[in-house]
Amino acid sequence: MSKRVSLAAVLAAMLACSGGAAVAADSGDAALKAAIAGSARTPANAVRDSARHPYETLTFFGIKPTMTVVELAPGGGWYTEILGPYLHDHGKLIAAGSDPQSASEGARKSAARFQQKLDTNPAAFGKVEIGAFAPPATYRIAPKGTADMVLTFRNIHNWIPIGEDGMKTLFKEVHDSLKPGGVFGIVEHRLPASKAQDAQASTGYMHEAYVIRLVESAGFKLAAKSEINANPKDNADHQGGVWALPPTYANNDTDRARYTAIGESDRMTLKFIKQ
Repeated sequence: MSKRVSLAAVLAAMLACSGGAAVAADSGDAALKAAIAGSARTPANAVRDSARHPYETLTFFGIKPTMTVVELAPGGGWYTEILGPYLHDHGKLIAAGSDPQSASEGARKSAARFQQKLDTNPAAFGKVEIGAFAPPATYRIAPKGTADMVLTFRNIHNWIPIGEDGMKTLFKEVHDSLKPGGVFGIVEHRLPASKAQDAQASTGYMHEAYVIRLVESAGFKLAAKSEINANPKDNADHQGGVWALPPTYANNDTDRARYTAIGESDRMTLKFIKQ
């Protein structure tokens, strides 16, 4: 009888251990979750998580806390608030945006505002390195072959006016900055394939197939695409383009309730690999 009890106890322990392992395996990236929930984030930015899915998006790209990551055109730092703390201890974040040394006063002021944001929280952002990214002239992204990952969020449309050749050069600069096997992750407003692509992307929307073709022309391979940031309510047909939608509300109170009901834009989420 004692042997049976002992065997039952062993089996129970094994089941408990396997269950614990399953829980651990399902726990995900705790450091990333902590960064997303952390105090470094601006409350108004955190409110947008339900539309932008930062955990799912960064996990899809395969981010790890030991990586060297470049964020292109970080703007006001929505993703920087997550990436800075996440990479602080074991990795590196290079924020490549407005050039602090630019001849443009506006660019210098933009760079100063971003630096001021970093300076307000050195515990979270004190190790963020500053690059410069101002197509078509300035590409201080990272030394060649040193980045594990380059990310950009809702920016491709801003660069389209430099022309297709300029875009190919831009993506080649990104390609050169990455290690072999490195990841280029893109989130961008998506234009339905049935609608004509504006050559200047003046509405803020882009054809997914066009973005893929341009990026692959620089030597990348599309590894995966995700519908994490899809929004089927968005038909990309708004007065004022994508900026009519939240959080910008470019049309102010005109049709505001309708735009609120739609939510943020439909977005492609693309993962490319440097071959």
